[in-house]
Amino acid sequence: MTGETTVRTAVRFHGRSTQREALRALLDGLPHHGGHLLVAGEPGLGRTTLLRWAARSFRAGPVLHLGPDPGAHVTVGHLLDTLRTASAAAPVLVCADDAHLWDAPARTALGRAVRRLSTADRVGLLLSVASDRPVPPEFARLPVVHLDPLTPPGAAALLDDATDGAAAPAVREQLLAEAEGNPALLVALVRRLSPAELRGHRPLPRPLADAAALAEVAGGAPSGLSAHARDLLLTVAAAGQGTDGTDADAGLVQDALRRLRPEPGPGAGAEPVPDHLVLAGDRFRFRSPLVRRTVHATATPERRRAVHRALAEVLEGGGHRLTGLLHRSWSLGGPDPAPAAADRLAAVTDRLAAVADRLAAVAADGAVPASHGLRATAYARAAELTADGARRAERYTAAAEQALLAGCPERARPLLAAARDRAAPAAVRGRAELVRGVTELRDGPVGDAHQSLLLAASLLAADAPADAAAAALAAADAAWAAGDLPACLATLAPEPPHRAEGPAPGSDGHAGARSAVAHPAAVVHDHRVGMRALLEGRLDRAGAPLGQVVERGRTEDRPEALLRSAAAALLLGDVDAARRGGARALAAARQHGSDTLVPQALEYLAYAELRAGRHPQARTHAEEGLRTALRTGQRNTAAHHRAVLALAASIEEEPDVVARHVTAALDTARRHGLAQAATLAQWAAARADLGRGRPFDAADRLGLLVLPGPGRGHFAVWRLAVPCFVEAAVLAGRHEDARAVLTDFAGWAAFGADPQAAAQLARCHALLAPAEHADALYRSALDRHDEAGGDFERARTALLYGKWLRRRRRPREARGRLGTALAGFERCGAGVWAAQARDELRALGAAPQGTGTGTPARLGLLTPQQLRIARHVAEGATNREAALALGVSTRTVDYHLRKVFAALGVRSRLELARMVGEAEQAHEVQGAREVRRAGPQEKTGAQH
Repeated sequence: MTGETTVRTAVRFHGRSTQREALRALLDGLPHHGGHLLVAGEPGLGRTTLLRWAARSFRAGPVLHLGPDPGAHVTVGHLLDTLRTASAAAPVLVCADDAHLWDAPARTALGRAVRRLSTADRVGLLLSVASDRPVPPEFARLPVVHLDPLTPPGAAALLDDATDGAAAPAVREQLLAEAEGNPALLVALVRRLSPAELRGHRPLPRPLADAAALAEVAGGAPSGLSAHARDLLLTVAAAGQGTDGTDADAGLVQDALRRLRPEPGPGAGAEPVPDHLVLAGDRFRFRSPLVRRTVHATATPERRRAVHRALAEVLEGGGHRLTGLLHRSWSLGGPDPAPAAADRLAAVTDRLAAVADRLAAVAADGAVPASHGLRATAYARAAELTADGARRAERYTAAAEQALLAGCPERARPLLAAARDRAAPAAVRGRAELVRGVTELRDGPVGDAHQSLLLAASLLAADAPADAAAAALAAADAAWAAGDLPACLATLAPEPPHRAEGPAPGSDGHAGARSAVAHPAAVVHDHRVGMRALLEGRLDRAGAPLGQVVERGRTEDRPEALLRSAAAALLLGDVDAARRGGARALAAARQHGSDTLVPQALEYLAYAELRAGRHPQARTHAEEGLRTALRTGQRNTAAHHRAVLALAASIEEEPDVVARHVTAALDTARRHGLAQAATLAQWAAARADLGRGRPFDAADRLGLLVLPGPGRGHFAVWRLAVPCFVEAAVLAGRHEDARAVLTDFAGWAAFGADPQAAAQLARCHALLAPAEHADALYRSALDRHDEAGGDFERARTALLYGKWLRRRRRPREARGRLGTALAGFERCGAGVWAAQARDELRALGAAPQGTGTGTPARLGLLTPQQLRIARHVAEGATNREAALALGVSTRTVDYHLRKVFAALGVRSRLELARMVGEAEQAHEVQGAREVRRAGPQEKTGAQH
């Protein structure tokens, strides 16, 4: 390590927007009233930084900093007098960092002072405590702001800021993986490295996060504990290494402790659980992942190995082969470097190699029950114990592949970096490029993914032709996502004949464990042939092979093949088959524990629902898909889900939701080259404009997507937006532009891949036709909608037809068409379009039921589902009770209730109850009037 630093002296604040908003709200309110917040987070997450930011941001009065140990002289009276005196002239902010370190009398004094301060005292109190132990009871009632680890983008931004972007890509990936989102640890790791190490010119120290770095950030290992408590902490920490999580089975821990200490000291069994641990049910969990790592790293090597040996014995005795073998490997010491111990060195080396081979073999055994995350850990440990460079690279690659399947690309990337550093045969390097390309396809620039996958196909062609074909098809997926039609066609060129599939010579045969690209060869071939024929416009040649892919989805149970089945069905326009394939892929991915494939299955499901016109169902799938995509580090997949959510929201009365999802989708799409997601998001923004009566804005947006030119949207998506453009262009007086795209769209409709296209084409012709032809074209469009199904598109055609009829003074016919449109929009939740239909009906003097100006009329603005929810809530039901009564999720009730409040202009449940009550009363009065108006004869008849 040289004296030259690798860390900038000033680093900007990264992330924490939610936490800063909470602190900002407290600061902004202090001129009027007091308030308190407790900032909690594990060591290194930035509690001190956040308090300093708040102190710098506060300008309305003085800031009082209470030191880390105010001492016993702090009393309730002294604190109250000081704070009240200071706040008499101006509001006061009090910052107390690391308040958990204060002695008990000081904490008690502060807690009592807080309780006795009134809001009128204009005192703001910010405390910070470490969450690696319980919150002191004196502060337990304060509102809490929790600090979580930085997100991957936030951590990457911090690293780039701290190093001026000087870190080599492979080094960067390893630093981010080791830091696990802890900003202080990330900076400490960078500080350990010399400039040569940071730039990748020299190997990194091993381990990268060593005991010294971890202890520095954690404030040292837990101290002042008994021998039994220390062993308990170490055993829980060690057991967590062999699982996918940070917790450990309490029975396993206790059994291992009994082997570790056959004769525990007096009172050991009666000791309370150390503060750093939580016992929840039958699981032990560290409150802080950083402290868990610190406990393990700072233990003596001998004690650490003894704990792993005890765990191995218990696990092996219970039949847990893979985890037992993992702990057995961690219990082994390294080779003795002393020259005099050559025989012993050879024996230890042979023993380590044997354990590595057994680990790799068991990890590859599909019959051994194990998660993808556990297999990744086993492969990585086998690689660490492997001396041969090629074999080591192969095992690191297998570890990365399993990490990717587990939905952990942040684990996969440094493992791939470790594999890339080793010399290896073409087949091994090709496998690594394949995993790297799939990783980038889901969470990186798709142009880079395309090149990695092409390289993988080339490297794998000789020894693993089936994998080469899968890599080529994935490369076509990358070109498709980028909107690069020539590259997509070139990648889908006819493949050369190849040998039967099988593992590469000399491999561990890790194909026994599931692969990240485990597509059956026949599925890959048929999908490739059919996709190319489709893009070349040869539907006669595309239908058979793509149909075979769809048909195989009826009997397949592998999620990868089912995803291909759903994709093929979407290409053919068979939305029902796409929904079936997507739903089966989702079930299979969950059953196999393939977390990384879940958001992709939900993506295909959401697209199928959109194509079928079922926007609420599409929104439901996309909401879950977005959550899982973000959780599994798949920003590209998340961008597609955001585009779907924007399209779903564009038919509702939620312009702010549309804008939020469009902005987020485009942010990722522009940085990663996602032309498909960008086109869908821009279409959503334009459709929202059109629905809200802004055709000029909509035509301007859509013109960029659908009119010929370099900025035209994605080659497989822009045609879907043509009907919206034609409608907007006609309303905006741009008839020639509308006609310019209809020839292409007519070819698309004839193609048969979009069930709505034929009806939409007739509607577009009706919009542009003279009066003597428009009537028949509208009727033809409605007939075709009846064949294709889909409430939303049929209602749009009925709305346009009703508008046309009204303007031609045919009110009775217009009333029927507009009423049909309104019913269709309400049924599919298209609130903004329903409002258009109501406006047209009012213009006819035929206001729909419940659309006057009184309270009953305002309730008429609600959809039937919203009205049912409003009535349940008005009767005093909680959101959960309303959900149970209606057979929907609580999330659905939350969502619709927000819309109810917005539509009715109410701000509380009390106001809602009053409004519903008034409406019910008005309804009863109206019913009584109708009965009186009916007369005695009708009343008598009604009784019969």
